[in-house]
Amino acid sequence: MPAKNHLTLEQKEKLQKALKREENGEIRERILILLLLNDGKTQQKIAEFVGCSKNTVCYWCVHGNPDNLESLKDERMKGNHKKATDKYVEILLETVDQEPEDLGYEFGRWTAKRLATYLEEQTGIQLSGSQVRRILKRKKYVYLWAKYSLEFKRDKQKRKVFKNKLLEYLRIEKEEPKRLQVWFWDESGFSLRVIQRKNWCRKGTRKKIRGDRRKGRVNVMGALRYSDKKRFVEFLKTSNSKSFYEVLKIFYDEIIYEWVEEGNKREEFEKKGAKIVIILDNASFHKKAEYLEKIEAEMPNIHLEYLPEYSPDYNLIELVWHGAKEYIANRLFKSIEELESLLHQLLNEGKLIIKWERKLKNKGNAVITV
Repeated sequence: MPAKNHLTLEQKEKLQKALKREENGEIRERILILLLLNDGKTQQKIAEFVGCSKNTVCYWCVHGNPDNLESLKDERMKGNHKKATDKYVEILLETVDQEPEDLGYEFGRWTAKRLATYLEEQTGIQLSGSQVRRILKRKKYVYLWAKYSLEFKRDKQKRKVFKNKLLEYLRIEKEEPKRLQVWFWDESGFSLRVIQRKNWCRKGTRKKIRGDRRKGRVNVMGALRYSDKKRFVEFLKTSNSKSFYEVLKIFYDEIIYEWVEEGNKREEFEKKGAKIVIILDNASFHKKAEYLEKIEAEMPNIHLEYLPEYSPDYNLIELVWHGAKEYIANRLFKSIEELESLLHQLLNEGKLIIKWERKLKNKGNAVITV
């Protein structure tokens, strides 16, 4: 056991300054043990004064190095023990009440992972999304999402038959991509009205965001190829039978152009080109006889395959629309042109990154990425 006044003047002053600055109560306790030991106090007296066991005093008298304050940290402190300080939690709670756009971000809502990344930049403390989620849960915050269901309107037998047929199409496409292509087709709309998404809020309350009914809407119609996730999206004024036919014609020309780029002859596409299976819903303008006859006559390689009723979960392109709407959620656009410009970047220029393996609640059910 060190003798009285074993510390040098420099060591003593260093410990006294650290005692005032240190925020961790356990380390302050260990510094005090070394200072009291230097004053000639016995280990028993120190234990009684500090309020800990004699074994604890004995341990830090031996292992505590006055020249290296890091020696006063135990393994728990060096590891991934509670890193979130009171200041960290304070900034976290202030952040969830702010819009990401106000802090310079382009996404419209906070996820636990995004909060963890932002807080690391602000505080230097690195936590995982799960740790941030637990902190918010302790502070009575919840992540709310509405639940919808269309299951009671579905025909299970039709869905089973369709799924088997779809799986067979996908099998053929995988084995013989030059023989068959499977595309998922749909329409969607994006409004100038702010889209409300989930937000962190205290239990029993819902956060209020801007929701004025601003006039203006961008309509899109497009397709997604299953094999390579290639997207084809056109902007239009409205969705009807005529626009469906016209966009399908543009789409057909794109497929033929792709065929020619591979070194084939355009006139041979009808006989040697791939058959195009298009999966689409039962909207009335998809089935107008006048235009179906034109499609059959002018685009013979196309085969329209209709989804079972109330089964948008079998349409993979729903993930594209959902991803785009998630990206622009809670954002306020000044004009239709500004909204359309961003959508063009997202849908046609590859700016929108989609996790195809994810499951999401969309129009009543998780999209089935078969």
